[in-house]
Order: sequence, then structure tokens, then C-alpha cells
Amino acid sequence: MTAASPPARQARIPGSKSLTNRALLLAAAARGTSVLKAPLVSDDTVAFRHALTGLGVRIERESGDRAWVVAGLGRGPTGSGSVWCEDAGTAARFLPPFAAAGQGDFRFEGTAQLTARPVAPLAEALRHLGADVRTEPDGRLPLRVRSAGLDGGELGLDGKLSSQFLSGVLMAGPLMRQPLVLTVHDLVSRPYVDMTLALMRRFGAHVGEDVPGVFTTDPAGYRAAELHIEPDASTASYFFAAAAITGTTVTVAGLDRGSLQGDLRFTEVLERAGAHVERTQEATTVTGTGALRGGFTVDMGEISDTFMTLAAIAPLADGPITIRGIAHARLKESDRIAAVAENLRALGIRTDVGHDRITIHPGPCAPTEIACHRDHRIAMAFSVLGLRADGITLDDRGCVAKTFPGFHEELDRLFPQYRPATVK
Repeated sequence: MTAASPPARQARIPGSKSLTNRALLLAAAARGTSVLKAPLVSDDTVAFRHALTGLGVRIERESGDRAWVVAGLGRGPTGSGSVWCEDAGTAARFLPPFAAAGQGDFRFEGTAQLTARPVAPLAEALRHLGADVRTEPDGRLPLRVRSAGLDGGELGLDGKLSSQFLSGVLMAGPLMRQPLVLTVHDLVSRPYVDMTLALMRRFGAHVGEDVPGVFTTDPAGYRAAELHIEPDASTASYFFAAAAITGTTVTVAGLDRGSLQGDLRFTEVLERAGAHVERTQEATTVTGTGALRGGFTVDMGEISDTFMTLAAIAPLADGPITIRGIAHARLKESDRIAAVAENLRALGIRTDVGHDRITIHPGPCAPTEIACHRDHRIAMAFSVLGLRADGITLDDRGCVAKTFPGFHEELDRLFPQYRPATVK
């Protein structure tokens, strides 16, 4: 930073949802008591925590949720009951394999939004491994698991719909009776699988990938661990994008070169768009010019949770931006490609859409109300555009609580001079 440069704004980003929920599950399966420091406290993680409690796991909150202490079962759960997953896709994809690795009869249910998301590939995988699994005829929730443990062995899995199916089965692998050899085809969002593997090893699991796409686990179980949860890289993307379009500097401490989160690679996309990025052992900092460079195509398939961040600010670029490789984003909290295109067109922005891509052309934005579709990422992404485009409102301001209840307050704190009075 030069003498004339403005000081960096320190963004207060809560813990990673992906890390928090994976760590909760692994701690629940481990032998001994684990401590998770700085967990994300949001609708999704609280729903996941409550679901684990319903499976018989004891979790204590310490120091105002600064740490969660998890008394591990050392195995899968036993018993029976109904597990409410709320809106949390990770709960619906991670907890059934955990339950199937135990002994009992469990029914997994969720909201209408979660029920619209498929679980058929997961159900079929668990059947192959020895569980009795039933879903609705269209392969959706409710999902019922009746099991006396999982056998292990060889399993093939289609990974093109969601990497969460693979992560869920992998995390149950060390709890099975025999080694698991899992071959996955057409895997999307590979960085999330790498995160899963790293955390499994952190909790003492033996898991490998000697051949690309072929994962092996040993039935040695997990041991307790102490883990500090990194700030959420997906959430940080909104504040990094805000820096890029406002010509300011934003730093997120704790997101560093050693981060387990693939979504930190969103900063590389911002570099293509003209921002300056600095990564150290302690933090990541983005400095913007206030202008965006367009005229490029980028594959965001591996960091698809951040594609909306780029799409929402793309109208400010000096040329069209095409984002591809994101077909699986249609199966998230909303059809995210369709939702982004709908809102951009409502803003008066020319947008071209394909099955796995979207092209956004630059242009002035007309005042409009953003249709959030109860999707936190739609709300947060278009809130960033509201720093530069007047008259943007949200039809569901509160849906950000899924991952960051204090999002609007933090954006206002960091960028008070940019917030149009019409944003609500």
C-alpha cells in the first residue's frame, strides 16, 4: 500500500459453513471430545447441530458460541427418530450416511426448499453399501434409513450433481466394517472434496486417492481433535467484490495461503477483472480500481458458490463476461443460473443463458426489487451491486441468515458512503 492509498477495511467474516458442518460430523463420529473454535453460527449450522443432537450427540456451547464442544460417539448413531434438516443441504447429504453407519431407523426431513433438491444418488449408494433406504418416488426427501451398519467394499458414484454426495459417503467410510473403495465420475466442485479429505485426516482417518477419482478409506474410525474454523471464503467473496467495484481495499484475516477453502480462488477471478490481490500467511487483501475489466470467459465450476458474486457485478465491467461450468448450480437453494438471469434482466441488463453458462453484458442498471428465491447467495451478491447501482431492494432481506445473519450490517459498516438510501 502506498502513502496515498486508503487504509484497508478489515472485514469481519464469520466461520466457514462448509468447515463447520464437516467438522461437526467428524467430531460426532470421533472417539473422545473435540473442540471447534470460532464455528459459524447461522441457520444452516445451527440446524446441523440440532440434527446431530437428535441423533444422540452431546454438543455444548461455550463462551457465547465461541466454541462448540462435541462429545463423540466413536461410531455411528443408534436408536430411531425423525431428523429435521431445515434448509441445510449438508445435513440432508452428510447425516444419512452417518446414520447408516450406525444402527437404527431414522427419517430425514426438511423444508420445501430442501425437499426440492435431489438425494437419489445418495440413497442408491447407501443401498449398495447395505442399508435399507427409502425416498419419495421422485428421489427426494423425506429419506428413511434403516441400517445395522455399512459393509464397505467397492462403490461407484456419479459426481456431476453435487460433490456433497461423495463427501457424505466418504466421511462415513472409516465407520464401515470393511475398507471402502469409492470411484467417482464427472466430479463437480472438487475443492470441497479436498476440504473433506483434509478434515478427515485432521480427525485421524486413513483416506487416500492413489488413482485420480478413486478414494479409499480404512475402517479405523476417527479420533477427537481441536480445530479453529477459518472465515468463510464464499462469504468473503462479496466483500472482495465490493472492494473491486468501489476502488477500496478489503482485508480478511485468517483467509491465507494455507486455506482449505477452494472458494478463495474467487480472488483470482477478480485479478482477471483488474483488481489487485495480495495473499500472505495471515490474510488475503483485495484492492480495486472502481472499474472492472470484462471481455473474458471463466470456468467457475469448481467455485460455483461464488459465480453469482461475479455475475451480479458484471454489468459494471467494460465488456461482456461469460461464466461456464456451472450446470450443477441449478440444483442448489434455487436454480441459480435462472435466478441470476431473471434479476439481471429485471435490472435491464442483457443476459444470455445456456445449460451450464451465463453471459452478462455491461450496461446501466434500472431500479428494481431483487427476487431472492429464499437464496442467501442471491441476496448477498445483488446487495454488492447495490453499492454502485441506485434503487436496488431485496424481497427477502432476512434470507442471508442461512450463512451470515449480520451480512447487511457488516456491508453497511464497511461501505457506508456507497449504500444508496433505497436499499432496504
